[in-house]
Amino acid sequence: MLGRATWRELMDDRPLLVLPLGSTEQHGPHLPLDTDTRVASAVAHGLADRLEPLLIGPVMPYGASGEHAGFPGTVSLGTQVLEQAVVELVRSADDTARAVVVVNGHGGNTAALQSARRILAGEGRPVHLWAPTAALAGAVGVPAAERDLHAGRSETSLLLHLAPDLVRLDLAAAGPSPSLDELMAHGVATLSPSGVLGNPAGASAAEGARLLDAYVDNAVERLLSWARRHGITPPAVRPVDRSA
Repeated sequence: MLGRATWRELMDDRPLLVLPLGSTEQHGPHLPLDTDTRVASAVAHGLADRLEPLLIGPVMPYGASGEHAGFPGTVSLGTQVLEQAVVELVRSADDTARAVVVVNGHGGNTAALQSARRILAGEGRPVHLWAPTAALAGAVGVPAAERDLHAGRSETSLLLHLAPDLVRLDLAAAGPSPSLDELMAHGVATLSPSGVLGNPAGASAAEGARLLDAYVDNAVERLLSWARRHGITPPAVRPVDRSA
């Protein structure tokens, strides 16, 4: 853990640095504002459980959440500021890590991250981006996962697994299921007064555990592939015990 180390403990090795990135934004009436942050942190720590050596940085709880404007609790850096923040963070990591991996828990951060990666690639600083996909949710049985955009079944299941005490299932209700293009064009408040885009019905902690496992499996596979493509010595893989 980067935050718990002293600088002398980091002198002799330059591992991959994993930066979890989330958001602080509304997630309907039943999920906490830090839902995306919790998911990003869980995936990052799942990577550390599976690969070594990895250095996990403190989770960044603010992202680009402009599409969630109009809901109390949403606090956003915006795309341009987030892009510059990521650029500066990666530049400053030169003395610490040989490359940086960003685990992104919020889809609204994507444009900033892709732009930051292009800038950093031009400077010779490799950055790997990982984010969850609807395909992974569909693979573990989430119905209509491609339309489960926000505070629906996937995120509700994940939070029932990660922080069940923060889930208000009695307040969960279905919202509309627009396309991603409609969401970005109109914003959440116009489409769904509750803030939910999808249907939380059927969510369970067991499904959340399966979904998190799928996320970590995919993140491990993609990180190792990326490292090999970029000539970076990949971290070693720890064996996984799935007997429990």
